Amino acid sequence: MKNDKENIIVEKTIEFSLSVIKYCSSLENNKKFVIANQLLKSGTSRGANVFEAKNAESKIDFIHKMKIAAKEASETLYWLILCERSDGYQFETGLKNSLAEIIRILSKVISSSKS
Repeated sequence: MKNDKENIIVEKTIEFSLSVIKYCSSLENNKKFVIANQLLKSGTSRGANVFEAKNAESKIDFIHKMKIAAKEASETLYWLILCERSDGYQFETGLKNSLAEIIRILSKVISSSKS
């Protein structure tokens, strides 16, 4: 189930995961362990699902993995919004912007794969 769009999303999710790792490290340095842990899990698992979709067994399997990635993106957005709105948390606007782009790409990949 390989195509050019998939390669774009794979690269973007890898880049995002690396940024999340760095951001979560700074949260941990500020003793924000619970949020850092939740954000690290959801922020990196999306990339793993997209990467796994490269070897999907069928079109249905590919779409399923991409939908899981989209759900993880939604959860990641939740944790970023909490960081943004909480006192005492540094916030990385670039992460939220990158995530919005990834969500748009995921939506397009899912919808075009369905047709």
